[in-house]
Amino acid sequence: MRIGFKGRLVDEKEIRAAVIGCGSHSFRNIFPTFQFAPVRLVATCDFVEAQAKAFAEKFGGAAWYTDHREMLEKEDLDAVFIIVGNDERGRPMYPKVAVDCLRAGCHAWIEKPPAASCADIEAMMAASRESGKSVMVGYKKMFVQANRKAKELAYSEDFGGISMVTLQNPEIIPSLEDLRLFLVEERNVADVRNFLEHLCHPVAQMLSLLGAPRTMMYDRNSIGAGVVVFKFDSDVIATINLTAGMALNGGVERTFIISRGGVEGGGRGAGRHIIVDNNLRVSYCRNADFGYGDEPNFYKGTPDQNTAVWEPEFSRGQLFNKGLFLLGYYEEINEFARSILENRPLKDGTLEQAWQATQIFEKFVEGPGKVIALKEGPA
Repeated sequence: MRIGFKGRLVDEKEIRAAVIGCGSHSFRNIFPTFQFAPVRLVATCDFVEAQAKAFAEKFGGAAWYTDHREMLEKEDLDAVFIIVGNDERGRPMYPKVAVDCLRAGCHAWIEKPPAASCADIEAMMAASRESGKSVMVGYKKMFVQANRKAKELAYSEDFGGISMVTLQNPEIIPSLEDLRLFLVEERNVADVRNFLEHLCHPVAQMLSLLGAPRTMMYDRNSIGAGVVVFKFDSDVIATINLTAGMALNGGVERTFIISRGGVEGGGRGAGRHIIVDNNLRVSYCRNADFGYGDEPNFYKGTPDQNTAVWEPEFSRGQLFNKGLFLLGYYEEINEFARSILENRPLKDGTLEQAWQATQIFEKFVEGPGKVIALKEGPA
């Protein structure tokens, strides 16, 4: 039994889960989501015992630990949520901890970025195959409800196929020198560490929408603002605009999805595009049925012939206007839990997608201004 959305008991199973990492992010965004998803918190773990104990008491865990291996040995768990940081070299600590959980017979959910190298992703892949347990990466942009709606619209018959996608995100592309220091010499470089942490947002959204690209090319200016161009076997072109220098408010992220219909579907009048503003407002834009210079009335056409807009309202305490839902946290944790309960593969946030995202990060070291080939997956 668990509590459903309406605050009443529902006859539904939950996964038995523990959390490794009791800090700011997990406090704000992960633990609170368990009340809405089929997750029962059993135990917490943190290097600081007082933190682990306080989080267990606050969120309903019966036990707390400072050593995750001890917790894995003593507790009866289906899954572990891992929210940890970087090691002294600036590399995410997820791969080793996730492998420990897999070998203990637990599914693992890990925050992004999952790793700094494809080799580390491959180590998790191998442990996942050997254990029969899955690893999900918390790529929340894949699960943002506005992005999921945009994907649904983009693959509708009415849209006419995708021609081009543009994603905007306010990140800095590091210099080639810094990339080499981090990736080749394994030095801890703050700009590259931050790039690893945040590049995965637009890249994950692109991978969920379009699959894996075959080539990439990028360029940057002196402050690190730049653009990355990806080409796909499907003939789609995607660009990620990394807009260093913009204000970090007023709508920092924007998505354009442009259809093929304006050219292949019978001329300009059939064109379509989708806009996602700031992960919130979705507009599905169609050409109005106008001539040029001879139409005195703009307000014509039926609702299914003109632009449609989806935007939540905030006047009441709805579930749909809570950040845990809008920002994708509920959707990703719910998907992870239900994939376990239903014994099925993950739909998004897979290690295969993580490998692709990490490969793209690693390929920046090849430098700007050149076409860079991308592999389909591990050799």
